[in-house]
Amino acid sequence: MKFASLKSASPDGRLVLVARDGATAVEAHGIAATLIDALERWEQLAPALQELYGLLNQGCAPGSFAFDPRNCAAPLPRSYQWCDASAFLNHGRLMERAFNTEPIPDFETIPVMYQGASDDFLGPHDDVALPDESQGIDFEGEFGVIVGHVPMGATAQAAQQQVRLLVQLNDWSLRKLGPREMATGFGFFQCKPSTSFAPLAITPDELGDRWSDGRVKLALAVRWNGAWFGHPNGAEMNYSFGELIAHAARTRRLSAGTVIGSGTVSNVDRGAGSACIAERRVIEIIDQGEARTGFMRFGDTVRMAAQDSQGNMPFGLIEQRVVAAVPAG
Repeated sequence: MKFASLKSASPDGRLVLVARDGATAVEAHGIAATLIDALERWEQLAPALQELYGLLNQGCAPGSFAFDPRNCAAPLPRSYQWCDASAFLNHGRLMERAFNTEPIPDFETIPVMYQGASDDFLGPHDDVALPDESQGIDFEGEFGVIVGHVPMGATAQAAQQQVRLLVQLNDWSLRKLGPREMATGFGFFQCKPSTSFAPLAITPDELGDRWSDGRVKLALAVRWNGAWFGHPNGAEMNYSFGELIAHAARTRRLSAGTVIGSGTVSNVDRGAGSACIAERRVIEIIDQGEARTGFMRFGDTVRMAAQDSQGNMPFGLIEQRVVAAVPAG
């Protein structure tokens, strides 16, 4: 199944099912008004949602309409919890060099994760308003999962069974604020603005064998101001999503609707490019002795889409512009 949330007067949006080809949609209000409602009652509602999805793909769902992703909020416009990891060790090691920090203890055996803001996720085509372009505006292309109820202490295998939906996201960063926050020992806060999401949240079966071993095995194509930036593949994720969920649930229960991120998609092969500017900059330092790529400026655009070998985009497209935030009155 493919889900989206249309913008509405409700902060949780209006839930729709989207056809497999992305052309049409139908409201799910007779079953669940919002995606968080569907997730909290998944076992009860999934059969009816699946039936409606089947009708939509057959072209006979009552009330179906043309789907326009520009009307979408994030699939889950707000959540109880957003936990982002750094599951691509290549990226993590490069960032250690970028920030000139000591190696993270047990990095190769214990996932690292921070808890981000989950009350104001951005839609796929929303402008991204930020206060100061000198703060090092950076995009970060990632994959993520949305889970059902996960008990405390769940094993990785059990945790992976609670993956309800897969998502594609852009975890914005303000790089100039990061080093100080990391040095405090309290971690990221101001350097992590609201995260953006591609329009569609999809059930794992929609990817077939491109979802296996707890990984989204798709290339994430990134373009900055129209120019190619990278196409790293999620298959190189060192920790599976099952392992990440289990890590998050080690000492707490996870509510249905919790979002777990992979961290920036990163490949060892330099030819794959990068999914964030900071990674390209540290590669420039390593290879050329200095960083030559600047960060984003107001008016810049970024485009991200996970693609299969036929060019299909199962999550849809993130395409956003960075703008100056209007000062508070």
